Amino acid sequence: MVRRLVLVLGDQLSPDVAALRRADKAQDIVVMAEVRDEATYVPHHPKKIALVFAAMRHFAEGLRRDGWQVAYTRYDDADNAGSIPGELMRRAGETGAQAVIATEPGEWRLIAALQDCPLDMTILPDDRFLCPRADFEGWAKGRKDLRMEWFYREMRRRTGYLMEGGAPAGGKWNFDASNRKPASRDLLQAHPMAFAPDAVTEEVLALVEAHFSDNFGRLRPFDYAVTRGQARQALSHFVRHQLADFGPGQDAMLEDEPYLNHARISAYMNIGLLSPREVCDAVQAAWEAGEVPVNSAEGFIRQVIGWREFVRGVYFLEGPDYPRRNALNHQRGLPPLFWGAETRMNCLARVVGQTRDLAYAHHIQRLMVTGNFALLAGVNPAEVHEWYLAVYVDAFEWVEAPNTVGMSQFADGGVVGSKPYVSSANYIDRMSDYCGGCAYSATTKSGEGACPFNFLYWAFLDRHRDRFEANHRMGLVYGTWDRMEPARRDAILSDATRFLDALSAGKPV
Repeated sequence: MVRRLVLVLGDQLSPDVAALRRADKAQDIVVMAEVRDEATYVPHHPKKIALVFAAMRHFAEGLRRDGWQVAYTRYDDADNAGSIPGELMRRAGETGAQAVIATEPGEWRLIAALQDCPLDMTILPDDRFLCPRADFEGWAKGRKDLRMEWFYREMRRRTGYLMEGGAPAGGKWNFDASNRKPASRDLLQAHPMAFAPDAVTEEVLALVEAHFSDNFGRLRPFDYAVTRGQARQALSHFVRHQLADFGPGQDAMLEDEPYLNHARISAYMNIGLLSPREVCDAVQAAWEAGEVPVNSAEGFIRQVIGWREFVRGVYFLEGPDYPRRNALNHQRGLPPLFWGAETRMNCLARVVGQTRDLAYAHHIQRLMVTGNFALLAGVNPAEVHEWYLAVYVDAFEWVEAPNTVGMSQFADGGVVGSKPYVSSANYIDRMSDYCGGCAYSATTKSGEGACPFNFLYWAFLDRHRDRFEANHRMGLVYGTWDRMEPARRDAILSDATRFLDALSAGKPV
């Protein structure tokens, strides 16, 4: 048999990934590499780089124990080619192998790089997902609108999760009414499971400190799972200690309480240490055993088989240009406050500070604080996209781009969402305790001390009236704007102009 190279990427750390299933352990050589191109195409958070490199090294050792021959390149190896195709070419030269088996990458950029590699390349579908790409394309064909809710219901029927016969458990497809409550403090709040770095991980941390110390984000303390066994422990811990209370507070935000009842396992799924099926199976089992209420089980499973599968389908359906779309023609540069510069807006300072420290923020912090602000301020969505891709430990383009370019910034013109996710300060005040310690007043709409979210909200709607006025979900809002006294509208727009001018000038806001 002719020896082949078997490519395993840093987000494909699953023992049953397609390329490994197709390979011959007795003959083929697994190629894994920590390369400059993947570590620097955006300025990744140091914790993200450390997680991927440490998990790769542990995974490679597991493959060797299982009898595989692994050609592994470390970031600081002198002969590192610096790119995935370069490493494949180098290993081909060393071994004489001319054929490569790969599992399809999750980014168009890397798919193109593999397709351009001058080796005999076989790229297999990534079947670790619950909805194959072809199935999503079939579901989307002929639909005027792609709405996650309808996709989610189809996925519930397909998988059988939280179904009772042909009906949804509890008689409803979603329990949003029960799952969007403000948070209250609990002195006994459980937290996601944390792990002390072992010798392998400590070696990676030293490497990251040496090469990426200028990147935004704090590397230490580092407490992420880096093996499949640890990731499974983190899942079990979440199901046992946090899942029951996950639903009601999943949208809530509290100062100095970054996790609440969130699992912090998305990164483990996104690099392959956990599969979406085993995660949902664990949640389903806990619900069937009566250990968690249906609203919490549904709220969590929706995130996995609904949003996660949906955005992957959208990313591949829409094509390589998707991350560069800018339907609203927003051109403002990303404000320095996103990189930790001074701001008097407490909600932004808290979320950006948490992101710097943890490489983590939950979905509402991303959508309704940083994302909401960027959209209202008219920031170029390509810059917003690159920021999210850089700073979060679970950010890979297939999942990040539709959530940012589509759901958060409405830059895809409505592919992901039927309306922009914008709000005034009222939403943040209701769902968090950020506003109590802020220099601005959430209840002041304009003038001295008014929260910028308030006047930016109305200025955004006024600026994009031609696009959104006919939207059936926004007509009432425009009616409210029209009923305001002209002098009040003028004051709001003047406040917004002064604020945005200061933002563009780099002044603290």
